[in-house]
Amino acid sequence: MTHRALAAALALTYLSMPAVAQTTPAPAAPTPGTAMPASSDMGMKMADTATVKLKFMTVKPADVMSSKLVGTTVYNNKKETVGEVEDLVIENGKTLTGVVVSVGGFLGLGESYVVLDPSSLAISNKDGKWMVHADTDKDTLKNAPKFEYSKKKM
Repeated sequence: MTHRALAAALALTYLSMPAVAQTTPAPAAPTPGTAMPASSDMGMKMADTATVKLKFMTVKPADVMSSKLVGTTVYNNKKETVGEVEDLVIENGKTLTGVVVSVGGFLGLGESYVVLDPSSLAISNKDGKWMVHADTDKDTLKNAPKFEYSKKKM
C-alpha cells in the first residue's frame, strides 16, 4: 500500500501525535491575548523544506504504533471479520481523523474502502495479536459511503 510508510509513522489514537512524548518540557502556555509562535504547531507540514529545529521524542510503553495497526483485521462484536485497516487519515499532519478500512471482496477482488471515525473503534492486543473492534456488521460496511484513493500520488 503506497500510504503505509506515512501510516507507519503515526499512532492510531485520539490525540495529536500520542505515540511519542517530548523528552523536554513543552513551552509554557502564552499569556492571554498573545499568540503562540508558529513553531509550536506540533504537526508535520506540507513543504519542500523543514523550517523547525529537529526534536527527538521517546515512545511510552502504552503507546500504539500505527505500523502494528495497518493490516490489522477489523472484527465486529460477534467476533466476525468485517474488514482490514488499510490506512490512516491524518489531518494537517497532526490529528488522526479517519481509519480507512477495506470491506467486501475476496483475495483483493471486489473490495471497497470506507473511512471510519477513530472514536468509533476500539483496539486490543491479546498475546501479541492486535485487533480492531467496531460495533457494526458486514452489510452496514458494504453499504457505507465509499472512499476512493486519488489517482494522483500524494
